[in-house]
Amino acid sequence: MDDVIKLYNFLEKDLLDEIVSKGVRKKFAANKPLMREGQFISSFPLIIRGMIRITRTSNDGNELLLYYLQENEVCAMSLTCCMAHQKSNVMAVAEEETEALMLPVSLLDKWMCEYPSWRQFVMQTFQSRFRELIETIDSIAFLRLDERLVKFFTDRYQKLGNPTFFGTHQELAIQLNTSREVVSRLLKKLEKDGKIELSRNFIDFSGLV
Repeated sequence: MDDVIKLYNFLEKDLLDEIVSKGVRKKFAANKPLMREGQFISSFPLIIRGMIRITRTSNDGNELLLYYLQENEVCAMSLTCCMAHQKSNVMAVAEEETEALMLPVSLLDKWMCEYPSWRQFVMQTFQSRFRELIETIDSIAFLRLDERLVKFFTDRYQKLGNPTFFGTHQELAIQLNTSREVVSRLLKKLEKDGKIELSRNFIDFSGLV
C-alpha cells in the first residue's frame, strides 16, 4: 500500500492507517461499471491509478457525462448518497483500466468527525465537482453541439494527457446525449478541417490540443 500512502499523504497518519487496513484494493477493466444508478452503495473508491467516468442515464439509454475522477479524487455524488443512506443517482464506469481502494461507507461519518484533513478533502471535492457540474450545465445550455464535441475532447486531454479516443461513434454520441448520425457528421467536418484523424473505433484529436 506504499503507493496509496504516497498519493494520499496529505491525510493524517492515523487516517492513512485506517484506509490501508480497511480498504480493499480492486482493478477494473476499461468500460467496467463500479457503481450503477439505483443501487445502494456499500463502498466508495479512492482512485490509485486510472480514470472513472461519472454519468447520468436517461430512460431511453442516453448518457450525460457529469465529470471524470482521477488520482487524489473521490466521487462527491456517491459520498452524498452514502451519507444520506440513499440509492446511487449516478453511474461510475472505468474510462480506462483503473485501480482503486474500495472503502466501507460506514466509515464516512466517523472520519468526518475525527479527521480534519478528511473533512477538508471531502469539502474540496464537493467544491470541485460543483464547479464541473456548472460547466456541464453551461455547455448544454449555451454551446452548440460542435462546440460541445470539441470541449469533450479538450477536457479529456486535460484529464488524461492523451489526445486519443478509443470507441465507436455511437458510444461518443451516448456521452454527448445526441445521435450517432450527428456525431459522425461533426467528426467528418473536423477531419476535413485537419483537426482530427479518424480510423475504426479510434480518434486522434491532436489537432485540437
